[in-house]
This record gives sequence, structure tokens and C-alpha cells, in this order.
Amino acid sequence: MGVLAALGGALVLTSMPASAQDAERIEITGSRIKRAASEGALPVTVISREQLDTSGATTVAEFVRNTTFAGAGNFRPQSGSSAQAFAGVDLRGLGSNRTLVLIDGRRVAKAPNVGDSVDMNSIPMAAVERIEILTDGASAIYGSDAIGGVVNIITRKDFDGLVLSAGITRPSIKGGDREEASALMGINSDKGHLIAGVSHTKRDIIYVRDYPWGYTKGASSYANGLYKASPDGEGGYLPNISGGGYLGAAGSCNFPDKGFYVDAGGRCRYDFNLVAADEAATSADSFFSRGTLQLTPDWAAYMNASVTRNKSFGRYAPVPDSILITPGSTFDQQHLNVGASGNPYYLVHRFAAAGNRDTSTDGNLYDVGLGVQGSIAGFDVDVGARRQVSKIVETGRGFIVKNLATAAINDGTYNVDDPFSNSSDVLKSITTTTGRDSTWTQNEVYANATKSLFKMDGGDATAYVGVESRKEKYSDIYDSLSEAGQVLGSSGNSATGERTVRAFSTELLFPITKSFEATLAGRYERYSDYGSDFSPKASIRFRATNDLTLRASVGRGFRAPSLPDLNAKPAFSADTVVDPRTCAADGGFTPAQCAEGQEFQINGLHISDPNLDSEKSKQWSAGFVWDITPDLSLTADYWRTKIDNVISSITAQEIVDRDNGDSPLPIPGGLGIKRDPVTGAILQVISGLANEGNADYAGLDVSLRFQHKHAAWGAFRHDLSVSHRLKAAVNGINELGTFGEPRQRVSLGNTWTIGGVEATLNTNYISKNGDSRGAAGGYTTHDVQVAYSPAAIKGMKISVGAQNIFEKLPALVGSPYDQKPFNYYLYDAYGRQWYGRLEQKF
Repeated sequence: MGVLAALGGALVLTSMPASAQDAERIEITGSRIKRAASEGALPVTVISREQLDTSGATTVAEFVRNTTFAGAGNFRPQSGSSAQAFAGVDLRGLGSNRTLVLIDGRRVAKAPNVGDSVDMNSIPMAAVERIEILTDGASAIYGSDAIGGVVNIITRKDFDGLVLSAGITRPSIKGGDREEASALMGINSDKGHLIAGVSHTKRDIIYVRDYPWGYTKGASSYANGLYKASPDGEGGYLPNISGGGYLGAAGSCNFPDKGFYVDAGGRCRYDFNLVAADEAATSADSFFSRGTLQLTPDWAAYMNASVTRNKSFGRYAPVPDSILITPGSTFDQQHLNVGASGNPYYLVHRFAAAGNRDTSTDGNLYDVGLGVQGSIAGFDVDVGARRQVSKIVETGRGFIVKNLATAAINDGTYNVDDPFSNSSDVLKSITTTTGRDSTWTQNEVYANATKSLFKMDGGDATAYVGVESRKEKYSDIYDSLSEAGQVLGSSGNSATGERTVRAFSTELLFPITKSFEATLAGRYERYSDYGSDFSPKASIRFRATNDLTLRASVGRGFRAPSLPDLNAKPAFSADTVVDPRTCAADGGFTPAQCAEGQEFQINGLHISDPNLDSEKSKQWSAGFVWDITPDLSLTADYWRTKIDNVISSITAQEIVDRDNGDSPLPIPGGLGIKRDPVTGAILQVISGLANEGNADYAGLDVSLRFQHKHAAWGAFRHDLSVSHRLKAAVNGINELGTFGEPRQRVSLGNTWTIGGVEATLNTNYISKNGDSRGAAGGYTTHDVQVAYSPAAIKGMKISVGAQNIFEKLPALVGSPYDQKPFNYYLYDAYGRQWYGRLEQKF
């Protein structure tokens, strides 16, 4: 029981007795020195294979998104996003780029379409033995990105036999159906072991029109026949040919079967919810293998190899935009007829006749590693090399080329008044297929050694030293039209870069007495592109009584600027800002209108910064493990993380506010604003990245575990986990309790086992959160599962269950939250999700 409690986590599921684990010394996340699991001094939550199976989750990404440590939720695949297939993990709301992901203690290649975080969809669930979550800063052990904590995926190693499994999940919502299948084979002998497997998972697309709260008609002003004033396309509406209304020429909104309709105010609208999808369709197929070969009694070789293919499909509504009309052009003569001497103006148009915007991604992650482990001259040595390649190809269809569409509308080639009458040749002449090719390559070699130094009262003082060299190469290449800003409804700035990282780390364990131990660790990393960082850490563990263990740690950490942060090419952006000086220069608005905050679309340029430095963090934690009885344990840990030199994205509006004196902060070097020297109107705003500001996070993690057995009623286990965030302040402003920043996440797991039957009831709770963007009350869901292993069929296990059994739905927001009607990162809209699985072991 003490072993379970000492792990310090909220979701610890194992029934192995302490004596069994003490017999084996293993490497626990947060330390490179192997020890018995009960000796750990840091808060590590161990999630067993059993818990993964009883959760109902089909992917690793889905499971970690629902842990209590995902305080602000996790990014997940969404249609229309530039990271459509990506699923991240964000511990404690510090960001996925501050959460380090490892596989068997080694870092995973970044997703190239993101460039600063790991795609959790690239890790096959079937390969996972357990997941260890370290909720403490760990740069002193693992280097960059571990400010918020570490998620270490431990893969299966010692499986013997063959196991086949398959399952399906059917949500109550239309769409989102899931399927899964895997095969795993393992061979063990005195010469070593080999394990290999394949897996398949798939989730269907979900359209906005199929949400369980009913169909909600979209109301976009980007329909047909609406005119706006020049020079920015965002000015006041102009009267049209119809004589004062919002409709264009006859028939321009007469396509109700295509999504167009006239609202109560007489304006032509487009119902984008008719065709748009919210959650992208995703699938993953994986092959994975791991093996060891005993070379001599003291030396063994090991290898691992895996490949995962991720695919996705997303759909967005047809392209909308404002097209510049040339006075005197054919279009002008047939419509507003301002004449050649008139002012330019804009036509607002939805290119529905050209079809929806469909985006597909095809990604592959290749991972190969080789190494040897053994003992020589009293040193335990591990030397190895690893190569990872993550590649994603994205293809988009149904996109409009700005210059071609502008010309075709002005000269009358494209019929605006009856767009669906345009020929296929005309539509093809203004559309393009977009492309994006992204690759992240990571090669590393490493060598480390561990040695007992001398005897102390509590055992052997032990030292670890390690050296690593890692080369990262990144490219994210958009098609030339998108990069030039010529593709309506799509854009992107390419980036390429590479760097070499060399690291030296050391760790010293001092078991001063049988009840008190201290650990010192430090890591130095040298980056070829920005500089170096050193991260020290100290931790202590004190067994105050046989039942009570105290622990604490203090350290420093860092996050290196990502390769996209340093190397992305400048990208044009048509930013919308509020600027009184531009408003006054426009001359078309009264001083009162300008004071109210009239918006203007301006010429923007977003740039990276090759001179960025790393973020610096300080973190400390303190907690205890109390074995109240042999069957009841309580764990609590307080933590705090402060980050300085934050890598911030300074928006165009922030640049304008600083230039006008509305913000006391200076404009960072390299960024700025260009104004007309006479009128003061904005000519261009250069926005981008800078080391600026600070962040301060704190919280309390508590877990309670209780297990009991009854001869007639079977065995029971209860696990309560509470993650309570006390602070989430950025630049002195505490965001806790605001929309998307709940204070608490709670989970309660209950398991009953009797004979060949196991029943599970899991309850999950997210506390209320809200502000002007929206509000969500306390949100509670319940998951159930019953598993049966028939005695007549050895090795068979049948599981049926439901996630969100009472069909709890998320709170809707009045205005879109990141283009969704609810907080997509914290909640889902699947409704009740029935599932069934069959597993057979041989």
C-alpha cells in the first residue's frame, strides 16, 4: 500500500504488493537513477494498462485530455484548423509547448505542422504498457520543454503470447463513430524478448448541423450582393442596384438549397453551418516492435522500431471574401455604375458555386532506435542512437485565387448574380489546390553511466552522468500562392531551420539515513542557434513515520524558442485593428464614431525573431504521502511555477495600442508601425514574437485511494483525484475562473471485481468558468463499463460500456469561442458513447 501512495498521483491503479516491486529497481519518470518505485521523491502519477482499458478511450490523446491534470483542456483535431490532425497535451494549463512528451524516457519528435509540440495521435494505444505523468518541472533531468511537467509513455516489453482485440464506439450524436483493432505478439526466452504489434483506430467526421442540441442556422454577412466602401473593404455599406436594400441584383440570394437565405432585416445571408464540420475525421494505422538480445551475462542489445500513419479530413464552408471592384469595369457598369471617375469599392461574395473547402492530411511518424546496456568496471552503462522522422502532407481543394477571381468578376467572366450558372471552366479558372509539406527530422545519440559511490546509512550514494547530442531539422513549406497571400480563405508562411543540441546532465542520490534522502540534479544544454541553459534541481524525501512520508523539490527550468519561432518567413496578414488616428484620416466617420472604436483592415506583416532567447522558470513543490491504514492512503502536493522572459506573440492591435500610448509597454525591437507622415493613417503594422512578460501558476493536487475486500461480495477499489489550480496569472492578471480556465478538475474511479466480472464507474467533474466570452457551469459526466472473462474460454475478455452515460452536453456560448459554439478543448459534444470490445489472448 505504501508503494501506491508514494507514487503521489491521482490515478494509480496497480495491485502489486510492495515487496514485489522492491525486488526490482526500475527507472521512474523524473530521475535517471534506477530505484524501487516506492523510493521516488517526486509527484509521479502512474496510469496502468488496466486503467487505459476501463476508461473507454481509444487513443492516448483522448485519454490524457480527460485527466485532471489537463486543467485548461487539450488541443484536439478540428476541421479547418492549420493543425487539423494534431492532438496535444497541456499539463496544468501551462501550454503543450511547455509539456514534455517522452517514449520510454526519450523525447519524441515534434509535429511538423505545429513545430513546438508532440502530436499525441502519433502514439498507438495498443503499444502502451503504462503512462507516467510527472507533475513537476523537470528540465534538470530532460532539458527544454519540461516546465509544466512530463508525460512518459512506457511501451510494452515483456509480453509473451498473442492477443487480438477489436472494438467499436457509437456516440448518440450523428457522426464521430469510432473503431479500433490491434494485434500484439510477444516472445520471451533466456536470450531476450521480442514484441511486435499493429493497431488501427478511426473516428468519423462531425458536422456542425448534426450537433445534439439541434441545427442552428449560420448567419454570415459574407453572402451575395453586399457592397462595402473603399479603401479597406470594412467601411459602411453602399446602396446597391436594387435601391437601398442589402440584396444585390435579382436572384443573387435566390438559392435556399445552396445555403443562401434572406434574414428578417432583408439582408442576404449564408448558412455556413449547413456544410461545415467541427471535428475532423481521423485515422491512425501503426506498426511497432521492441526487442532485446542478451549478448553476454553483463551486456544486452536492444532495438525499437515503429511507424504510424495518421490521416485526416476536414471541411470548411465555401470561401467568402471582399473583392475590389474597379470603377468603370464591366461589373461596375452592370451594377453600381459609379463610373471610371468614381471611388473603388468592394463586393462581398461567397464563392459557393466553387464548392466547399476540403482539407486532407497524410502524415507518417518513423521511429527507429538501437542501443546496448551493460556493466563495466562497476558502471551501469547505456549507449544508443535514435532517428525519428515526422512528415505531414496537406492538400486543400476548393480555394479561390484572389487575383484571378478579382479579374473574372470585374470583366464579367464570372457571373456574380447567378453564380451557379458559371461553367466548370470558369470555376476552375479561379480556383486552386493548395499544398503544404511539413517535415521534422530528429537524430540523437546518447551515452550515460550510473555508479554507486559509497555507503551511507540509508544505502548506496549513487551518481548518474549522461551526454547527448541531438540534431533537429524542420521544414514547413506552403504552396507559393498561399505564401504570397493570393489564396482566399487560406494562408501560411513557410519556415525552414535546423539546429544541434548538445547536453550534459548529472544526478546524485544521497540516502543519508533510512528515512531521509536527498537528490541533486543538473543539466546543461547548448543550442547552436540561440545559446545555452543550465537547469539545477534539488529534492528531498523524509519518512517521518512508518505511515507518513514528506517530500519537496526546488529547481529551475527553461523552454528553448522553437524552430518556427526563429525561422518562419515573414507572412502577410490582413489584420483588423481599432486606431483613432486612421479613423480620423479616413474622413468618413465622425469623431464620436472614431471614439467608439471603428475597425479598419490594415496591411500587416507577421515575422519571426531569430534573436529570441529561452523562457526561464522557477518551480517548487511540497507534499506528503500518508498511509492512513493499509487500505487507505492520502497524497497531497502543492506546486508553483513562475516563468520569466515569456515568448509572447505581440498582435497588430497591441502594436497600435503601444504606439498610441494606450499601453505602457514599449514596442519590441524589430516590430513596429508605419504611418502616413501627413495624415497619420496606418500604412503597415509589423507584428511578431518577443521575449516579454511573465507568468505565475500554482495549484494543489490531492488523491485518495481506498481498497477493500469482502469474501461474499468481491474486491472494491476507489480512486479520487482532485487538481485545484490556485493561480494562473499572465503579466499580473489572474485568469482563473475565466472562460476556459476552471479552477478544479476532479475524477472518481470505482471498480468492483468478483469472479470473472469487473464493473467500473468513473465520474469526472470540471468546475464552472466564464466571462464575457461565455459561461459554463459545473460539468459532471459518468462512465460505466462491465467486463466479463468467461471461465469456459481461456484468455477471452468481453467489455461493454458507455462514456457520458447520462448524455451531458457542454454549455453553449453566445459568440463563437475559437470558431466553435462551445469550449472545444475542455468539453465534447458526442453525447452518450456506447462501446463494445472483444479481446482474446493465446
